[in-house]
Amino acid sequence: EQVEYVFLIIFTVETFLKIIAYGLVLHPSAYIRNGWNLLDFVIVVVGLFSVILEQVSHKPGEAHHMSGKPGGFDVKALRAFRVLRPLRLVSGVPSLHIVLNSIMKAMVPLLHIALLVLFVIIIYAIIGLELFIGRMHKTCFFIGSGEGVWSPHREDPSPCAFSGHGRACLQNNTECRGRWEGPNGGITNFDNFFFAMLTVFQCITMEGWTDVLYWMQDAMGHELPWIYFVSLVIFGSFFVLNLVLGVLSGEFSKEREKAKARGDFQKLREKQQLEEDLRGYMDWITQAEDLEGDEDEGDHEKHPSLPGSETTSVNTETVGEEEAHPTACDRCLLRLRRLNRLWRRRCRGAVKSVSFYWMVLLLVFLNTLTIASEHHGQPPWLTQTQAYANKALLSLFAAEMVLKLYALGPACYFTSFFNRFDCFVVCGGVLETALVERGAMEPLGISVLRCVRLLRVFKVTRHWASLSNLVGSLLNSMKSIASLLLLLFLFIIIFALLGMQLFGGRFSFDETQTKRSTFDTFPQALLTVFQILTGEDWNAVMYDGIMAYGGPVFPGMLVCVYFIILFICGNYILLNVFLAIAVDNLADGDNINSGADKNQRRKRRRRGARKVSVTRPDAGVRGRVWGGGGDSAWMPGSLAGDEEAGGERDSLGGTRLESLEEPPKAKVVPIPEGSSFFLLGSTNPLRVRCHALIHHHIFTNLILVFIILSSVSLAAEDPVRAHSPRNHILGYFDYAFTSIFTVEILLKMTAFGAFLHKGSFCRNWFNLLDLLVVGVSLISFGIHSSAISVVKILRVLRVLRPLRAINRAKGLKHVVQCVFVAIRTIGNIMIVTTLLQFMFACIGVQLFKGKFYSCTDEAKHTPGECKGTFLVYKDGDVTHPSVRERLWHNSDFNFDNVLAGMMALFTVSTFEGWPALLYKAIDANAEDQGPIYNYRVEISIFFIIYIIVIAFFMMNIFVGFVIITFRAQGENEYRNCELDKNQRQCVEYALKAQPLRRYIPKNRSQYRIWAMVNSTAFEYIMFVLILLNTIALAVQHYEQSTPFNYVMDLLNMVFTGLFTVEMVLKIIAFKPR
Repeated sequence: EQVEYVFLIIFTVETFLKIIAYGLVLHPSAYIRNGWNLLDFVIVVVGLFSVILEQVSHKPGEAHHMSGKPGGFDVKALRAFRVLRPLRLVSGVPSLHIVLNSIMKAMVPLLHIALLVLFVIIIYAIIGLELFIGRMHKTCFFIGSGEGVWSPHREDPSPCAFSGHGRACLQNNTECRGRWEGPNGGITNFDNFFFAMLTVFQCITMEGWTDVLYWMQDAMGHELPWIYFVSLVIFGSFFVLNLVLGVLSGEFSKEREKAKARGDFQKLREKQQLEEDLRGYMDWITQAEDLEGDEDEGDHEKHPSLPGSETTSVNTETVGEEEAHPTACDRCLLRLRRLNRLWRRRCRGAVKSVSFYWMVLLLVFLNTLTIASEHHGQPPWLTQTQAYANKALLSLFAAEMVLKLYALGPACYFTSFFNRFDCFVVCGGVLETALVERGAMEPLGISVLRCVRLLRVFKVTRHWASLSNLVGSLLNSMKSIASLLLLLFLFIIIFALLGMQLFGGRFSFDETQTKRSTFDTFPQALLTVFQILTGEDWNAVMYDGIMAYGGPVFPGMLVCVYFIILFICGNYILLNVFLAIAVDNLADGDNINSGADKNQRRKRRRRGARKVSVTRPDAGVRGRVWGGGGDSAWMPGSLAGDEEAGGERDSLGGTRLESLEEPPKAKVVPIPEGSSFFLLGSTNPLRVRCHALIHHHIFTNLILVFIILSSVSLAAEDPVRAHSPRNHILGYFDYAFTSIFTVEILLKMTAFGAFLHKGSFCRNWFNLLDLLVVGVSLISFGIHSSAISVVKILRVLRVLRPLRAINRAKGLKHVVQCVFVAIRTIGNIMIVTTLLQFMFACIGVQLFKGKFYSCTDEAKHTPGECKGTFLVYKDGDVTHPSVRERLWHNSDFNFDNVLAGMMALFTVSTFEGWPALLYKAIDANAEDQGPIYNYRVEISIFFIIYIIVIAFFMMNIFVGFVIITFRAQGENEYRNCELDKNQRQCVEYALKAQPLRRYIPKNRSQYRIWAMVNSTAFEYIMFVLILLNTIALAVQHYEQSTPFNYVMDLLNMVFTGLFTVEMVLKIIAFKPR
């Protein structure tokens, strides 16, 4: 407390001095007119106010309130916002400036999205209020337990239904009764508008929404709730909240472009130029050194008296004697210098050779095998072998480092990031080995650095262009990512301090269970805030916070505002900036590659244009051709380029602007040249008729209808009773559908031929899929045993066939092409992610192997002690003990070997259940020993780094790559057009623009009504009525009084009447058409 007063005095003096220097508010550049200064001023005033309030409320003779709490809410919590002040310092960092500016500039569009999300939440909250009010308050009670003593018969009670299709109380001596508080201590329900909004928001975040759905199905049956909740998740979570990503991505790209315009890009180019010049200079010095060595040898044969180097000192007084009689020492030094130059030249050649490069990669691979072979419970000989192998590999890597240092020189060696990193790893390994061998220390965590050496595998990108581009994009992102991490860290600190002020020591309200996600200490508060950022079990922490302040009543429910703001700002804004950065950098990498490709294409086209201009001087029309009368047509591309594009341009080479309005036409594939079934030639009448039939639109549409019907029949089958009457009837339909599809395939094979020639039926992947599905159906008819009937499942692949129809829908075609292209090219990201996952798993094995074992009795810590039975008191009730057997068991997810570690880390990257694994790791003590509560909190850094690298960044790279691919596919058909997207849209808009048509009635009385309906006043009146109607719907609540019900019914009738009058007036004004 005393230290806090000192800080408050210092900050108050600082504020006072600044106000004197700059003035308070009236003139420009005044103190309060700066946003950061205003924040400082508010914080200081709040601090002074809290101290004064504390002194006033403190009575003489009373003890001071703990932590400066003046009896009620802790005002000092607002002083935690002082940690925002470092943002003033870091905003000078250019890359952080970009991130901050992009977030600030995105605030206005983000506010619009927030209003849209609020609108969706309000609509769904009102619908939920109408449908589900009071449904969560019935559960199963023992018959005979009095009204005062409620005893839900299950450990975790769930709602039940009096009648209908909900959950019935079928257990002995139980009945479904009301007056239960509800799930989650009465927090999750639709009893009034605010509870409904909180429940809807929780469902939109997709955390625990399935529990709410199942509770509602228990309470009222399976018919209605799923429609409400599924539509809420699809519309609210998948669609509306992803708009945040679009806004942030767009704003980040704009800020990046501005930063580049300010000269960042130029600086980068200058730096690259400097590096190239330095590299060229070093190469020149190296060559000069080699040539000098050769000349020295020749010169020494001719003039043995000359000094061997510029550095050799020459005594001018005795120069004649020196030239005549060189000493043995000089000759020896000269020979050593020559040998040194020769050896360095040879070593440099060896180090830069491809064989040395692959040899180092082989050593890295052997290092990987050694690390990956480590597991829990391994035999002693394997441990010894691994120790020898590690020492041998460490020696080889140290030899490689020394060789490179000698060959390249220290300055050249430390220029490379990989070399600096390698030097650090090798020196750490040598130091650790030396200390362990001397017995000065236990094997340290430095051994995990051996796993980090696996990153050297990325050097293979030197010979792999696409992977090299990806790694380059990732490295370019690091600057922005580092500044974003700084911002994220500050954000976490702010909310952790606020959480400590609000919830410190308050989560111990339930003594029967220990809460792990608390705000009792600063490290634990950081972990809890980070957990909420990832979205995992954030709602459970919020429930604990509400219960800590007295449960779901007025003051306690205000606590949820803290968690909602933390979740929205952290999860939806800051974490989406990761994806925005990934998309932007991938797009940059893509532009660099496409730029190089375009330059090559332009060169080829210029060559082609020159050739055309030589042969046909009138043909090579290129550029903009402006006609008279203001009409314009633009003709990009040369004649050669246009012919390659497949005849999409007219004879002059100009783009047909009318084609923008025409939908793409389906191309009819001609009959191939080869014969069909070795009998029917390409002009055979039967084959021609088959070809005409299968390309007729009625035939195509009929087949699509049969595909849908066969899919419906598959869905309608009874999977439990295989021989039910319904399955027998559907079996006959199956015969019919399979016969139709078989006939279709035979007709197509007749038209196109089977396999042998180009363009035949089986040379198309979609056709092969059809053939597989129909073949499986035919085989399944002949085999009825239960083992082979699984083959029937493959028939559902027939629903993939409608994908052929998407060639007619331009947008869908782009989507499907994007999916296939992304799947084909996403392999590079998979390689990088898998390698990083493997590296983290190796580190995890080093840290946690064999440490996740525990006894069912928490008091026992070794397998020897964990024997016999022990007593358990349910809910702390000592009158009802139960006997359980002690079992020594391992965690489901563990790090006992590399594969198990990769599986455990994969679950962490999905965020599902990762806090449980984190706390197991924190409690992990030693191999084959039980956990100790909060044994090593610092080990959580491993999981936080993993989540930031893999879950926040690498997983977002997948999404970013799909976005980039989608953009590229959309632009692909315009690759020969020199107009950019905005210019094309302008042209399209100009072509399609039409004057607005407005209906104005001629009848005078109808015109008056029309004018009234179109007036601004009428619109405002209707808006106010809609608002009042929404409020009337929102004020409903559970167990409302009879007069309140009566008033609500009256209001409902009044609003319905008013909206009916509006509808009638609009029908009269505009006519029904």
